[in-house]
Amino acid sequence: MQSKASKFGKFYLIFIFLLLYIPIAYLIIYSFSKGTTMANFHGFTLKHYQDLFADKRMLAIFLNTILIALLSSLISTIIGTIGAFAVHNARKRHTKQTLLSLNSILLVSPDVIIGASFLIFFTSLSVPLGFWSVLLSHIAFEIPIVLLMVLPRLNEMSPSLINAALDLGATPSQILSQIIIPYIQPGIIAGFFMAITYSLDDFAVTFFVTGNGFTTLSVEIYSRARQGIDLEINALSGIMFIFSLILVLVYYFIESHNVSKGRKKNRLEAVE
Repeated sequence: MQSKASKFGKFYLIFIFLLLYIPIAYLIIYSFSKGTTMANFHGFTLKHYQDLFADKRMLAIFLNTILIALLSSLISTIIGTIGAFAVHNARKRHTKQTLLSLNSILLVSPDVIIGASFLIFFTSLSVPLGFWSVLLSHIAFEIPIVLLMVLPRLNEMSPSLINAALDLGATPSQILSQIIIPYIQPGIIAGFFMAITYSLDDFAVTFFVTGNGFTTLSVEIYSRARQGIDLEINALSGIMFIFSLILVLVYYFIESHNVSKGRKKNRLEAVE
């Protein structure tokens, strides 16, 4: 019975991965086609990549997208981590539940509603739509993600660690920098990378708050796709996939380093 369940599980995983990656592979393969459509593969070429790197507008949009992703992720990680401390330190259970519920609104609300809300908000405050409106919007919907990644690490931390540090004469700043931050670091890193992913992936919210000639890759690809499939979009998609893969690998190596570092520390403590 267990063998059948194991085989079914493997088959299911293979099926899911194929379902996810075949469209991406199909897209990237045709970025090397000599043709102009995805109807048939007409031979290998790098022409579409050359056209992409010669397209100054597309390169500027790519840099804008990366800049927005990095800035919004950094700021939202700082604010989200502070928010996680606020929720964790809330004394009343009712207050904590209320804060968590408010934090979850941006996660469960439809992107179209969020985008329209931001548009009305910026318009009412006479904030010009462009770089700053997109940046502020991305920060806003990334903060709840970071908070939910950091908060579990804070909840897992034993109060005895802080009490022991206080008994040894540690100052609040020392406790924060040498005990709390290192302990919740995996959650902070995970929140930062999740925020980058959400920023790069977002279309609906960004679509509402772009303007003044500023746009991101998701909105630009949508606009170009409506005019007809251009294999330059395939080339761009391939580059974005590689960029996302690099982010995943960086996160994986950071996590592996933290795990190995934690194991070494536990071994040393056991020897002592």
